[in-house]
Amino acid sequence: MGASHDHPPHDAHDAHGDDGTHTHGHAHGHAHGAGGHSHVPAVIKHENPLWIAFALTLVVLLVEIAGGLLSNSLALLSDAAHMMTDVAALGVSLFAVRMGRRPADARRSYGYARMEAIGALINSSLLFLVAGYILWEAIGRFRSPQDVASSSMLVVATIGLLANFISMKLLAAGAGENLNMQGAYLEVWSDMLGSLGVIAGAVLIHFTGWTLVDPIVAVLLGLWVLPRTWVLLKQAVHVLMQGVPAGVDVDAVRDAMQAVPGVAAVHDLHVWALGSQEPILTAHVLLAEGVVDADRVRAAVAAGLHETFAIDHATLQVEAQHCGAGKLHD
Repeated sequence: MGASHDHPPHDAHDAHGDDGTHTHGHAHGHAHGAGGHSHVPAVIKHENPLWIAFALTLVVLLVEIAGGLLSNSLALLSDAAHMMTDVAALGVSLFAVRMGRRPADARRSYGYARMEAIGALINSSLLFLVAGYILWEAIGRFRSPQDVASSSMLVVATIGLLANFISMKLLAAGAGENLNMQGAYLEVWSDMLGSLGVIAGAVLIHFTGWTLVDPIVAVLLGLWVLPRTWVLLKQAVHVLMQGVPAGVDVDAVRDAMQAVPGVAAVHDLHVWALGSQEPILTAHVLLAEGVVDADRVRAAVAAGLHETFAIDHATLQVEAQHCGAGKLHD
């Protein structure tokens, strides 16, 4: 039995048997090109800001490593460690964005959109490792306080603050659009606050001589970023586990589908997303008793999904009542 893509509210064109036993079809709420539906973004959004932020962060990382070693500041090295994860995060984000553009092939029929979640998973894992290292080093500083060159610490932290502020502004536009951009933005934002903490610590050390401020700032930076890193990690895992996208209520979706005239029930309903965008739905739709125009019902269900839930990619298998005591068949 054939399957076709229809564009709500237009009718689909699946062929079904003369006995009307059942019909299978796919309903999509968006236009398809000649090559069929693609999960590849038409353009790379926010790639240039990512490249600029990557270059800025790499330069500041080198400056902070040198400055931290010269000033003997753990807080500054902590900020440099965060910068290192920023460089890695931005690099992974750029790689993921590039990979995400690659079209589907015979081995990966959905393309590479999942690279967004994989990149976010790598980024959050790196942050956990770095935070653990800084906390361990801070314990040693509490036991044996060390002298810190506060002036060098202040100058380098100020440079880092300016670079982080510029990078944060560049990445802000895309932070709410996908997990990769959100992860990169989160790390740069946390690093900007980290630079503020290092500056405050440098000022205190300069005027009070209390060098324990240095490991205290380092610990606070590590503890501040961990909860946000945990949130990002959970989001990435949720996507990779094909969880329901944020903002989508499966029960509400099922109720709306079953409210369409001609629909008796909806079974095997699944909603997920390849990345943080574009929810995907599959379902079996059981027609009401006596309904023969399956194409019209399928198109109406697809149109409702598009209009009410912004679900534009829906694959619907429509079954007639007499397909076996109301059971759905593949």
